[in-house]
Amino acid sequence: MSKYIFITGGVVSSLGKGITAASLGRLLKNRGFKVTIQKIDPYLNVDAGTMSPLQHGEVFVTDDGTEADLDIGHYERFLDENLTGSHSLTTGKVYRAVIEKERKGFYKGGTVQVIPHVTNEIKERILKVGEESGAELVIVEVGGTVGDIESLPHLEALRQLRHDLGRGNVLFVHVTLVPQVGATGEQKTKPTQHSVKELRSLGLQPDIIITRSEKPLSADLREKIALFCDVEPKAVIDNTDVDTIYAVPLVLEEQGLADLVLEKLQLPRRAPTDLTLWRQMVEAIRHPEDEIHITVAGKYPTSSDAYLSLHEALVHAAASFHVGLKIHWLDGDDQQILPPDTQGIIIPAGFGPRGTASMMKAAQVAREEKIPFLGICLGLHVAAIEWARHVAGLEDADSREFNPGCRTCLVEYLPGQEGAEHTGGTMRLGGADIRVEEGSLAYRLYQKPVVRERHRHRFALNEAYVPQLEESGLRVTGRSLEGNIAEILEARSDLHPFYLLVQFHPELISRPGRPHPLLAGFLQAVRALQRQRAK
Repeated sequence: MSKYIFITGGVVSSLGKGITAASLGRLLKNRGFKVTIQKIDPYLNVDAGTMSPLQHGEVFVTDDGTEADLDIGHYERFLDENLTGSHSLTTGKVYRAVIEKERKGFYKGGTVQVIPHVTNEIKERILKVGEESGAELVIVEVGGTVGDIESLPHLEALRQLRHDLGRGNVLFVHVTLVPQVGATGEQKTKPTQHSVKELRSLGLQPDIIITRSEKPLSADLREKIALFCDVEPKAVIDNTDVDTIYAVPLVLEEQGLADLVLEKLQLPRRAPTDLTLWRQMVEAIRHPEDEIHITVAGKYPTSSDAYLSLHEALVHAAASFHVGLKIHWLDGDDQQILPPDTQGIIIPAGFGPRGTASMMKAAQVAREEKIPFLGICLGLHVAAIEWARHVAGLEDADSREFNPGCRTCLVEYLPGQEGAEHTGGTMRLGGADIRVEEGSLAYRLYQKPVVRERHRHRFALNEAYVPQLEESGLRVTGRSLEGNIAEILEARSDLHPFYLLVQFHPELISRPGRPHPLLAGFLQAVRALQRQRAK
């Protein structure tokens, strides 16, 4: 039977519970345990698919096509494992399932209530993750903050699970803020005390408290938190701010968090595998040998989380070359010119026409000045239209998404996507195999003929115009296995040293220590240009 570790948060939101959960998962996996992680999001949305990146950050897509919270991406990257839709649990999913059961008579005429019907549904979905994955340890992060009204059914379900499974099979970890107040920077434990008091009022007692703070806690403060929150002093773990999220597992390892968890869950203590490679990656991030400058011309640069996976994937690739990364986030609305030190350009994903004129200008500059260029999803559409207008002679080329009445629709609806009744969950989502043409740039980077990538799109390149694009030098070098979707386009090598457009999202499957080959190839091309300019 799986054992469960529930992670809650107090005082304020956005404390880094996701990174804490992912880091703990990494440390437990390093000890030879089979680990998986689930995220509970209290919002009423069924999934994250309809949420604005400006409000909620990026939508992470799993291989099975689930549109999930960005924390799922952290879990996959730190665990280096693919998760599924079962790992993303929302209040919307729960209530929809309960109502559907009620409509079908599942409850046999009984009055449907939060307790036990909603809480039972939550418990079933938590236990399902352990059963499906076969994990020995299931980490469950509860989104939001203790005290939020929308979290109450979930916390009640966790209280019941401790009773159902037995105390030796359930562990509660509470992540809380220790703020600094006043000119002296004095750290205050009172918010943590109140947060734990709120948790206790719901019938939950934390076994471990992880504090978030700007500077390390003193021994006196640890003792104070332990005394007032009724935990052992060694169970107060200090997760101080660090310069990179990849240092968090090392910080928690030094304080013995994983061993403490195993002790409290009555599991055998195992020696961890060597963390040398992970430490080397952190060292490469902290002390790069050189620095390269990338411009990302996107739709949502004002939101730090809108392109989170892309940022992390670039960090993985840069660390593998021991180079630092300076990213200029260019807002499409501002019509800014590219920074003069730009050495590589990326146009990432997005939806709608806003800002696309500025993105096309960025693509044009990359093409004309032979700056290494990568277009992802929307980036493919924008760059292909720019190429069609200025190189292939299709002057009125456009996208059905940008201009519904376009005559030369270079980018068109995928079959069955036009007029979709529902917005959520109706796009082409998740993993799909792609056949890569031998001899192409993409093949040289992948080193294999068939690859699997993740998708999230409703529009694609119109096959009717592929011959004209290819005749002008923009070739299709990757297709869906069915052959009906152009997945990869690239400029002929005599026209541009690195000009690559992809319909999928390579950033979603990049991992620490194992960067995505296309992003690694992009940075290699940037370094080559940098060295060339330095001569």
